[in-house]
Amino acid sequence: MATLELRNVNKTYGHGLPDTLKNIEISIDSGEFLILVGPSGCGKSTLMNCIAGLEDISGGAILVDDADISGMSPKDRDIAMVFQSYALYPTMTVRDNIAFGLKIRKMAPAAIDEEVSRVAKLLQIEHLLSRKPGQLSGGQQQRVAMGRALARRPKIYLFDEPLSNLDAKLRVEMRTEIKLMHQRLKTTTVYVTHDQIEAMTLGDKVAVMKDGIIQQFGTPQQIYNDPANLFVASFIGSPPMNFIPLRLQRRDGQLYAVLETAGQTRCELPLGAMEEGLEQREVILGIRPEQIGVAAAGEGDLSSIRAEVQVTEPTGPDTLVFVELNQTKVCCRLAPDAAPREGQTLTLQFDPAKVLLFDAQTGERLGRLGTMRTQERAAKVALLKAH
Repeated sequence: MATLELRNVNKTYGHGLPDTLKNIEISIDSGEFLILVGPSGCGKSTLMNCIAGLEDISGGAILVDDADISGMSPKDRDIAMVFQSYALYPTMTVRDNIAFGLKIRKMAPAAIDEEVSRVAKLLQIEHLLSRKPGQLSGGQQQRVAMGRALARRPKIYLFDEPLSNLDAKLRVEMRTEIKLMHQRLKTTTVYVTHDQIEAMTLGDKVAVMKDGIIQQFGTPQQIYNDPANLFVASFIGSPPMNFIPLRLQRRDGQLYAVLETAGQTRCELPLGAMEEGLEQREVILGIRPEQIGVAAAGEGDLSSIRAEVQVTEPTGPDTLVFVELNQTKVCCRLAPDAAPREGQTLTLQFDPAKVLLFDAQTGERLGRLGTMRTQERAAKVALLKAH
């Protein structure tokens, strides 16, 4: 196990070309599971290759256990990588694929056999050791690729979208296997994915990337509950967060968010004290589907609004109910026995404490006066402790 730190890492492919990676700052402790998540082309695989040494960085430093490895060749970094394509040798058996790296390192044959047996038992592939990759399913090939990396016992494991070639059911199964494996081995791991569900379920820490920039770095709970901007809020969560464009009104020093239905039913959601001038800006209200409550008939208050159900989508454990507010489709996640039918009217309740506000032009979070975001508060506490 090892710590991993990226200090102001940059990557460009030539003079005059835009930076692929821009001022990447990440630090994880020994044994932590880091997820790099973002859309295609955001730079996450490039960053993974830079950590592995497959690509050189243009600036900054990569440190493992406080030692700068930026100039080392891949073979000297003591890092193992599992590729999206598995990269197994088709003419070798599973046993030989797992043992290949150990033979290159000139390990004793008895020690190689012992290590192959250990890994095969861990991944439950003992019965596959005599087969070749062409005789295996996608999930079995992925296990073998993982076994080859595990057999080396490196300081850090890198996974580059390892489940993207698997079907939906197998992806769920393998996701669980990877999490169980990490819990058993406590290995420092960096995992690249574009799947936000993998990011939320696997990671101790998550770095959300866009256009080569870390948009937010924190725990899955921090990123889900306290997104730094509109991009992070929209990318993380399934179904995604609702975004409702609206007008803000100020009365007696308090701000109110105005919500309206197509039938002109209206509510003014009190938001409390906020910075001056917001009522002149284009604002987007964000709230997650499960955070919109439904009141019984006649039990609404000033923070509720009656709306007609347009569409329902049963998913089994939940039913997604869609209404229209401020000419925008809004999703509510309800229990199946509480879900109304299309055409019925329900009373939606909004908890002002759950509501997030974003600047419509910049996408940045707008905060209430007298409060700090979770990350800002944690940073301030750490600074005070340091002094």
